[in-house]
Formats: sequence, structure tokens, C-alpha cells
Amino acid sequence: MNYREVLKYKRRIVVKIGTSSLSYANGRMNFHSIAKLAYVLSAIRRQGTQVILVSSGAIGVGAGRLGLTKRPQELARKQALAAVGQAELMKIYQKFFEEYNQIVAQVLLTKDVVEIPTRNQHAQSTLIKLIEKDIIPIINENDTIATNEIEFGDNDTLSAIVASLVEADLLVMLSDIDGLYNVDPRSDTHAEMIHSVLEITPELEQLASGAGSSFSTGGMITKISAAKICLKQGIDCLITSGSDPAILFDILTGNEVGTHFVAQKENSIHHA
Repeated sequence: MNYREVLKYKRRIVVKIGTSSLSYANGRMNFHSIAKLAYVLSAIRRQGTQVILVSSGAIGVGAGRLGLTKRPQELARKQALAAVGQAELMKIYQKFFEEYNQIVAQVLLTKDVVEIPTRNQHAQSTLIKLIEKDIIPIINENDTIATNEIEFGDNDTLSAIVASLVEADLLVMLSDIDGLYNVDPRSDTHAEMIHSVLEITPELEQLASGAGSSFSTGGMITKISAAKICLKQGIDCLITSGSDPAILFDILTGNEVGTHFVAQKENSIHHA
């Protein structure tokens, strides 16, 4: 069975992009990548698909803006950098999206927003109203005020919760990881990508968090956890490389890229 065919009919998608896809190895912003992302998401939106972007990068942008070469460990300093960086990041996004006449909106969330029913409802209503008006919400965790009690911990989890919140059809996580492999591809040249996952088993989770794998902290293991959240809600999820955002065109035309976590058929299309 060709599970990719169903991706052609997704009409409400959440795209999560990681810091590594937005910046160079030295921490500087990759404006070429951001410009390409703005073009691709604007084009998808014009084709009639509702789009929500979950973007990392605020602390990194803040550090770059202030000329820091190392990410601080102290919470208050990280939150101050996030405050500077979030404003700068939105300015950059607005500049590039405006080139395609695409309106964007900033939405900052903390965990209590989705855990407290009234706040959850307000957040859901706001996001749906934005996408129904052809606006692309750009979401990040509100790092400036987040504490251990109200933080998501990583944007993979945040993106899955957002996908659930808006009853999305598909979550695409773009990062420096191009998919899930049967063994660590860095140590085994015969490693093969797993293109379709129908069920997240304990063995699969073990594979993602295996010893010696760079995937285990904020990498593949958090993406598997996010995929689990999506599958429980009947939402397809796909993990692939964010080095070229145009890969989203391939995904939405059913090409076999990355690892596709396939939702149950009866629940997998909400907005066809």
C-alpha cells in the first residue's frame, strides 16, 4: 500500500523547523534558508492548504544579535536573550513573507495555555481564526516567562500539541535529521531509512534512543514522542531534513522522503 498518497489530500498542516535549519554551524542566521521557507509556505498557502509554522531559534538569534558566541546556562540570561531574539526573529520572518504578500502572526505559548481548559479553548479559537483568514501563525514557546512548570521542554513536543490543538491533518518536523534509520547511519554504512511507521513500538523507541546515538537528547527521541502524540489524535507525522524547505512540495505530492508515521486511516484526514 502506498501510504504517501494520503499526504496529497492534507489541507491543514503544521510545519516545525529547528534551529539547525535556520542557522549555520557558527550560530549565524541562514537568511537563504528562511527566505526559501517563506516562499514555500506562502506557495502552499496559495494552493489552498492552511499552514501553521512552529519555529525555534529565538535564543540563538538573541545571542547572535548581542554578539555572544556561547549559549548561556543561567535561566534569566536565556530568557533575556529569548526576548531580544523573538522580536528579531519575527522581524526577519515578516520581511521575507511580505515579499509574497503573506501575512504572518506571532503566537507565543506556554504549557498552561494548553492544559487549562479555558485557555486551551481561547488558543484554539485564535489559531483557527488566523488560518481561516489565510494568515500563517508563527508559534514558539514563550521562553521569556517559561519555567519548569509551564514549559514544553522542546519544540517537537510543542509542534505536536499545536497539531492536536488545531486538529491538523499532518505535522512535518524539519531538522538536521533526515529520518529514522534501522541502525545509526554514522557508524554503519549499510543503515537503511525506515520510510513508513504504522505503530510506535518499544523497539522503535529503543532504536531512537540507543546508546551512542546523537538522536537521544532533543533529537530523534523527542520527535518519536511528538509522533506518538500525533498518532493518538489520528494525525499523520513526518520527519525529514530541513536543509531545503522545498522538500515540503515533495511531501505534499506523495514523494517518499523522510520517515512517515501513518495515522489510522479513519481518523487521518480531518479537512479533506
